[in-house]
Amino acid sequence: MLGLASATPRSLLLSLDVRRAGLSFSAGQAVVVGRHGQPERRPYSIASSPDRAEEGTLELLIGVDAAGAPGPHLAELAIGVAIDVEGPRGDFTFPETLEHPSLLFVGGGTGIAPLRSMLGHARRHHPSARLALLYSARRADEFAFIDEFRALEAQGHLLLHQTVTREDGAWAGSRGRIGRAHFEAVLADPANTLCFVCGPPAMVTDAISTLAALGVPDGAIRTEQWLRR
Repeated sequence: MLGLASATPRSLLLSLDVRRAGLSFSAGQAVVVGRHGQPERRPYSIASSPDRAEEGTLELLIGVDAAGAPGPHLAELAIGVAIDVEGPRGDFTFPETLEHPSLLFVGGGTGIAPLRSMLGHARRHHPSARLALLYSARRADEFAFIDEFRALEAQGHLLLHQTVTREDGAWAGSRGRIGRAHFEAVLADPANTLCFVCGPPAMVTDAISTLAALGVPDGAIRTEQWLRR
């Protein structure tokens, strides 16, 4: 393990050294991980782009409990601890050939992880694509990677729209579950936008119906159900 840092009060960012593993994956895929020497494993979407894996680094966004622990499969994490990695797995992936001029990423909770991987990939390989991110979290301090996304917004590379779903007196931005008004804030050209949605099941279901109602073709809505992990 290369690094371990707090991403939000409810998640950790785990950085793994995969140089000797020679791991390659498509943006959006997941791996199954567990501490070496014990049998339990859990799946996590990869939060870094495939380009980072080429450099030897893999990043995972790990949900933690109220005590800050990820679970017995990753007990007593520390720099240098060996982590077993299986995969990659999953078909929630960025397309090999991009035919849409606009991309919309819709994430809730740790469902942001595969979307960050896709965003990084899109920025490097499709610099002319219009990128938008609709991001939902329970509270203002639970937006992982938000400084990174805001920097992209400030540079004109990303249209960012955030919403907080629970009472938070410090939050001055948009509130409530992702709904039609939130989509209208980021969806400029529904017929020509490819959408990626990852988050809690209810959010994903609502997003599919709302995007369809706004004119996004069925084949342009790609989803993965978020697991509480």
